Amino acid sequence: MEEKDRLLQKLREEFPGAALDSASPPDEASLRIGREDLPRLAERLKQAPYDYAVLLDLTCVDHLREESGLEVIYLFLSLSGARRLRVKSRLPADDPSIGTLTALWKNADWLEREVFDMFGVRFAGHPDLRRLLMYDGFEGHPLRKSYPLRKEQPRLPIGK
Repeated sequence: MEEKDRLLQKLREEFPGAALDSASPPDEASLRIGREDLPRLAERLKQAPYDYAVLLDLTCVDHLREESGLEVIYLFLSLSGARRLRVKSRLPADDPSIGTLTALWKNADWLEREVFDMFGVRFAGHPDLRRLLMYDGFEGHPLRKSYPLRKEQPRLPIGK
């Protein structure tokens, strides 16, 4: 059994609701987990024996035609084990929210703000959840597939 498979097996024992992700790259472990389990899983990943000390990235995918509209994707790195772990969590279309990881990884602050700005995912408990890339008066979330292609935005007042 490969190290990746042993890791996934241990995580599935600790988190029975977790499922293996079949679309993962061969050299990278990938796991699907419910949004209610994500904060507890993330906290566990920082501890031994996992030692995922780095949150490399956080992104989102809009599955427009599926019941669960958005999916957040986290990419973790274990420095001691030199391995990556991809964790995915589907969010219901009517409530795209999930717990924040800012208490565990400082860079989650800006990563979560970017996903909030572009996709509208709310991160419960985030200390400063506000737009990062778009201006405050911007309407909507431009990376959602339902965002109108030719939507006109309110104009910014010109400073004097």
